[in-house]
Amino acid sequence: MKQYIVDAFSNKPFSGNPAAVCVMESWPSEESMMKLAMENNLSETAFIVKEEAGYHLRWFTPGTEVELCGHATLASSFVILNYYEPDSDTVRFNTLSGVLTVKKKGSFYEMDFPTYELKEIPVTDKMEQAFGVRPSKAVLGLDLVCVFETEDQVRSMQPDQALLMEIEGRIQNVTAAGKETDCVSRSFCPKLSIAEDPVCGAAHCQIADYWSRKLGKSQIYAYQASKRGGYLHCEMLGNGRIAISGQAVLVAISEIAVELP
Repeated sequence: MKQYIVDAFSNKPFSGNPAAVCVMESWPSEESMMKLAMENNLSETAFIVKEEAGYHLRWFTPGTEVELCGHATLASSFVILNYYEPDSDTVRFNTLSGVLTVKKKGSFYEMDFPTYELKEIPVTDKMEQAFGVRPSKAVLGLDLVCVFETEDQVRSMQPDQALLMEIEGRIQNVTAAGKETDCVSRSFCPKLSIAEDPVCGAAHCQIADYWSRKLGKSQIYAYQASKRGGYLHCEMLGNGRIAISGQAVLVAISEIAVELP
């Protein structure tokens, strides 16, 4: 079985968000996929099987299977459209979040993702303790999004991972208006066995939606301010959908030597 390592939301190796992509003829057990995800120790390992209705895609963190992942979907589309269907510019994945369509547009891959209802919730003392700075606003969708006053607060933040486990949201996203982009964000995921996700596409289903409403514009240019860093082009499509685009670069191709039962 081949495994590809792809850096998503970047056009330079060793930046953006790395994902492992495994293309298989049939499904191994969930236990085997979980073990390989733990072995890779990346924020996501994607598993793909071609079926009659298209490609079936699943995502695993080192701790659990998740229902949506942006950077590993981008990495998966990069692999399929470059190494399996190079004459095509579109791929459709059947996932836990429904059918996700990705279109290749030059060097960019545009993903059609769902958005989520955002509900404002009270800012709590526990949030302030966890982040070290008090958010000006908090909204809850699929995950928690905390809004801060300045980009510098987001960039310099060193949250308490143990306290993050005690506050709302499977993933805790922090964001502020950007100086060179519409917004700057970071994503912390200790509940998924990930301290910080380098560039989180799924988070921007909520982050870009928030800033689109706040700034009154349908297109949001976003930067994820992790150590690796990455850029996302987001466009609100209406009807509960968002287009998230980014580039990707191949880092490695390997052969999994062990059989996955």
